[in-house]
Amino acid sequence: DTGYPFACLESSVISATRTAASAALAADHLSRGRPAPRRVGFVGTGLIARYIHTYLSATGWSFEEIGIHDLSGEHAAGFGEYAAEAEPGAKITVHTDADGLIRASDLVVFATVAAEPHVHDPAAFAHHPLVLNVSLRDLSPDVVLSAANFVDDVEHCLKADTSPHLAEQRTGHRDFLDGTLDDVLAGRVRPPTDRTVIFSPFGLGVLDLAVGRFVYEEVVARGEQLVVPDFFAELRRYG
Repeated sequence: DTGYPFACLESSVISATRTAASAALAADHLSRGRPAPRRVGFVGTGLIARYIHTYLSATGWSFEEIGIHDLSGEHAAGFGEYAAEAEPGAKITVHTDADGLIRASDLVVFATVAAEPHVHDPAAFAHHPLVLNVSLRDLSPDVVLSAANFVDDVEHCLKADTSPHLAEQRTGHRDFLDGTLDDVLAGRVRPPTDRTVIFSPFGLGVLDLAVGRFVYEEVVARGEQLVVPDFFAELRRYG
C-alpha cells in the first residue's frame, strides 16, 4: 500500500527452506511409478544439501546408501557426520569424483557453486536416476539432451547459462523440455520411468515471499517480533 517495508527478515534459512521444499516436492512427484530410490548422492555438501536431505527425510524418504562428493574434504567429512546421525544404519561413501557418485545413486542432488558444466558423460546416467539439478550449471548439454527435463519456470530457467540454457543455445530450440513441475502436479504431464529425469529449478522469488510471510505471521502470532519505533524518520512526503 505504501511502499515501506513492514519487516526485515534474515533470509538464508528462508531461502534454503524454499529451495529444499521445492526439491522434495519435485522428488516426490517425479519419482512416482519408479522403485523408491534407496541410494542418494549429493554433489556439493553445503547448507542447501543439508536442507534438501532434511526435507526429504521429513516427507518420508529414507536411504540405505548416501553418497557424498565435494571438492572440499572438510565439507564432505562434515556432511558425512551429519548424514550418519540423521540416518543411522545408512552406508555412507565419500566419492572422489561426481561420475562415480552418479553411477552409484538412484537419486542425485546437485547443490554446488559450479559456474560451468563439469559432468559431461551421459553414460554415467545409463541406469536412469532422478536428478535434482538445484545448482543448475553442473551438467553439460549432452547430459541434458539425453534426459527428460522438467523445470519450475521455463523463462526463468532458460537464461544465465544454466545447463538447460546451454542446451537451448546448442540446439536452437526448447523441444528437450518435457514440462514444468506445475504440469506434473496438475496431471498434464507424466514423467517417464524408463529415462533419466532431470529437474532444474531456477528458484521463484514468490516462494521466498510465501515462506517469509509465513515466518512473519508466526512470529507476530507468538508476540516475538522486535519492533524498532520510529525506524523511518519521514513517512509523509511533503511533511
